[in-house]
Amino acid sequence: MLIQLMACGNKKSSPAKNDVKTYPVLEMAYQQAEIDNDYPATIQGIQNIEIRPKIDGYVEDIYVDEGAAVKKGQLLFRINAPQYEQEVKTAEANIEIARADVNAAQMELNKVKPLVDKDIVSKYAEEAAQYTLQSRQAALTQARAALSNAKTNLSYTCIYSPADGVIGVLPYKIGSLINSTTPNPLTTVSNISKIYAYFSINEKQGLDFFTASKGRTMQEKLATLPPVTLVLANGTLLPDKGKVETASGLINTQTGALNMRATFPNPAGLVHSGSSALVRIPEKIDTALLVPQKATYQIQGKLFVYVLEAGNKVRSAEITSTASAGQAFVVTAGIRPGDKIVADGISSLREGLVIKPKPVSAADAFTLL
Repeated sequence: MLIQLMACGNKKSSPAKNDVKTYPVLEMAYQQAEIDNDYPATIQGIQNIEIRPKIDGYVEDIYVDEGAAVKKGQLLFRINAPQYEQEVKTAEANIEIARADVNAAQMELNKVKPLVDKDIVSKYAEEAAQYTLQSRQAALTQARAALSNAKTNLSYTCIYSPADGVIGVLPYKIGSLINSTTPNPLTTVSNISKIYAYFSINEKQGLDFFTASKGRTMQEKLATLPPVTLVLANGTLLPDKGKVETASGLINTQTGALNMRATFPNPAGLVHSGSSALVRIPEKIDTALLVPQKATYQIQGKLFVYVLEAGNKVRSAEITSTASAGQAFVVTAGIRPGDKIVADGISSLREGLVIKPKPVSAADAFTLL
């Protein structure tokens, strides 16, 4: 009886040992894909204007604060420079003197002219009076120019914003002595309604980039490029798409890089000059081998998949991927079209395990994600 019970127990447990688990299996084939190429970029506003004083004086008033949005023509600073006010008053006084001299010279000419007509005095007296009048008139013109120059210098005591933008740092406070040779600007005004993202690609990428683009000239090729995305430092995307507009005509001989610039609208002023970001450029691939990310695992930085072999056994295979397309890797080495890989549930697999394959299409394999 004991032997019979043990035999019955073995019969009940044997089906569990022979139970083969089912896994979805994807047959590899070329397909179209769109990958994202990211390039580190530095951000600059379309205008970065340094505000510098043109005269000597003390900072009397500061009408803006750091980071404030300003409009073109808005008053930013006032410089205390009383010498320019005195120069205006002096120039005005010189004009009055010169005007009086002109009037006196005109009177002298008017007095001499009748005498010349009557041959009482020589005509040279009239010419001398005429030259004196011209000299006095020139002196008046010079005095007026001096007044205009003095008023111009006086106007430099009030500094206005040359454009719409955002105020940068304010290194000088009220009471600081400044002049035209002061090393640092009073501030900067950055126009960030649009922003420039400057980035670089290497020589090989540049050749591939523009060989695949349509057009004969560089500008025609740039015009055919798709819209690009700006990835901000916190990983979020700038809502508005941008456009790659310029590419340097020279390759940097030291770095082998080609400098490029993309322009993005920035109506909300979210991105500031000096920020760091990534320019993301989409690229279409007509013959790509796509492997679902969930079908892969990593060991010491290397990427592996499980390939189905004869007898429904699985073996691990190292693959090489240069880019990702959504939730998939674009594979360049390690597997070929026609190979079958386990598309999901690989955490319970091991080398040489026999499975029951369930063929799935590429659409179904990525739906599993």
